[in-house]
Amino acid sequence: MKKNIAFRGGSYAIVLTCIVLALLVVVNLLAGALPANLTKLDISSSKLYSITSNTKAVVNALEQDVTIYWIVQSGKEDDVIDNLLAKYESLSDHIEVVKRNPDVYPAFARQYTDETVSNNSLVVVSGEKYRYVPYSDIYVSQGSAYSYSYTTSFDGEGAITSAIDYVVSTRLPILYTLEGHGETALPDTFASQLEKENVETESLSLLNVDEIPEDAAALMIHAPASDISGEEAKMLSEYVKSGGKLLILAGPVADGELTNLYGILSDYGVSAVQGIVSEGDRSHYAFQAPYVLLPDLGDSDITAPLAEKNYMAIVPIAAGLHISGDSAVSLLNTTDSAYSKIAGYQQTTYEKEDGDIDGPFSLGVDIQDHSSGRIIFFTSSYLLDDMYNAYSSGANNDMVMNALSALMGDRQAMSIRSKSLNYNYLTISESAASTIKLVMIGLVPLCYLAMGVVTVLEKRRMQR
Repeated sequence: MKKNIAFRGGSYAIVLTCIVLALLVVVNLLAGALPANLTKLDISSSKLYSITSNTKAVVNALEQDVTIYWIVQSGKEDDVIDNLLAKYESLSDHIEVVKRNPDVYPAFARQYTDETVSNNSLVVVSGEKYRYVPYSDIYVSQGSAYSYSYTTSFDGEGAITSAIDYVVSTRLPILYTLEGHGETALPDTFASQLEKENVETESLSLLNVDEIPEDAAALMIHAPASDISGEEAKMLSEYVKSGGKLLILAGPVADGELTNLYGILSDYGVSAVQGIVSEGDRSHYAFQAPYVLLPDLGDSDITAPLAEKNYMAIVPIAAGLHISGDSAVSLLNTTDSAYSKIAGYQQTTYEKEDGDIDGPFSLGVDIQDHSSGRIIFFTSSYLLDDMYNAYSSGANNDMVMNALSALMGDRQAMSIRSKSLNYNYLTISESAASTIKLVMIGLVPLCYLAMGVVTVLEKRRMQR
């Protein structure tokens, strides 16, 4: 009898164990079939494994198939890229990720690039269009402006989304850049950013055209050395009043003034003051140079991404603006201690002198015309300079790219920024460190020792 009961109990346990194991297998199979965005959580501080809403907007709008070829040798797959590609594939039925092992397909990459292809590089293809995304565009290394070290950031999402946007776009936006007034060429970092964001650039002289081309997504004026003519100013004003978009970076010039160029702003209650702005508040200028300004960020969608992450724009050698109308919003502001040195480039001291103009000033404005026209004006010709951009940790470039994105209709692929891979160290004061040591090395062990003594004494008392 006892043997039968034991046999039935053992059989029941075996059957129950088999059922539980079968359920676990089924659950694992179902979980494995779920898309990557539902099964993998991103707990990294920089959200390295997350897809932004910008990418989702681009991918969800796809109407044609896109193939992402992942060129990688077997066993050398980068885990971060693997995770990222899985999320792209799970977002849309129009995206397919295909591995191409160069050991098996040695000639595959040659049809897309003449470069030496590194492991974990990508090729994004749709129809007849394609873009090669080298590994160096995914993991981007940049020299530090402060030392001989390098910083590395992960730009996988930005590079892939940009490539997808490129191969499915039938018409890319054109940014015309004004020439004929000693304008400085766009710095390399900013020019590379424009290329990544699929913005085509073309030069334009207003002297040999009757109007600004209709296919212009925006017109940019970068660091002119001399003023535009009255006729050119009239053409630019008419362009904005008919719905055109104008981005201007123009600060004080060594010879003369930009009277006609700054005069475009007068219709909107914005006027420029003479000279170069100096800041009297030590916390609002950099490198012990009062003309290298660290302005407060205004309340705008253009500057909000910088403010949210505690970035600061660096604005060197700038002119001051006064705003009296309702059409303009200030993007960058000096303190009340700022003043404009009317001597300009001929100043012999940074100190305020008789005749200098009192602040505060605006150093950047966003102007909305009553039509859909728009002007974004920054009063420094050096805002995009690679050196100052590096000192601002890329904030200068980001702010101008945000401005350009706003002018071009907030294109989603233009708003994805790289993610830093540098460690974020927790810095605490010496007193806090001493307190933590006392608690962890002293109090915590003593508490455990006291609990042990109490437990032993209680057991002895119960035994008696």
